[in-house]
Amino acid sequence: MSVRTHVRLRPAHRRSQLLELGMRHFLARSYESISLEQVAEEAGVSKGLLYHYFPTKRAFYMACLRHAIEDLRRVTEPRPGLSPQDQLREGLTGYLEYVEDHAAAYQAVLRGAIGSDPEVAAIADGFRATMYERIVAPIPEAELARELRLAVKGWIGFVEAVSLEWVAHRRPRRAVLVDLLTSELAHLLQTWGTAKKA
Repeated sequence: MSVRTHVRLRPAHRRSQLLELGMRHFLARSYESISLEQVAEEAGVSKGLLYHYFPTKRAFYMACLRHAIEDLRRVTEPRPGLSPQDQLREGLTGYLEYVEDHAAAYQAVLRGAIGSDPEVAAIADGFRATMYERIVAPIPEAELARELRLAVKGWIGFVEAVSLEWVAHRRPRRAVLVDLLTSELAHLLQTWGTAKKA
């Protein structure tokens, strides 16, 4: 009979380990079926230590979703020195790679595994705000009319809807989808940017 040994980790490393493990559990089964005792056992820690980091299952779940979003922010961070268009293309490539590699995590953030939870929605809205700010950053404030702001926010919703459908079928190829999404934003910015103010 094998005995699981307890490995002593620094708090930051232990928390990261628990989050990675938690995401695997939350994405594999329903929220209701997850046992924190089982997560603690698999991590090689006591249940009390897990509760030290995450006092409730909901707190653990929310921390896992935030962890996923921080990963997504990191892989889509604009690279200095590139043109806005190249930054967009590189960001979209990173975004779709993340969606492809972490489809369940992405769907959990956008759809929420525990229903219409305002805190889950706030996590998704926070990332949308990050995307929005990155896109409009190169646009002079004087040119950022209300119509243009609406166009960018609409495009972000479009990207989410398309990526959720795309990850289920993986067609077209990722590079082709990046081209389509980039062209769509350029078209929106040109069309809505020249629209007359109501």
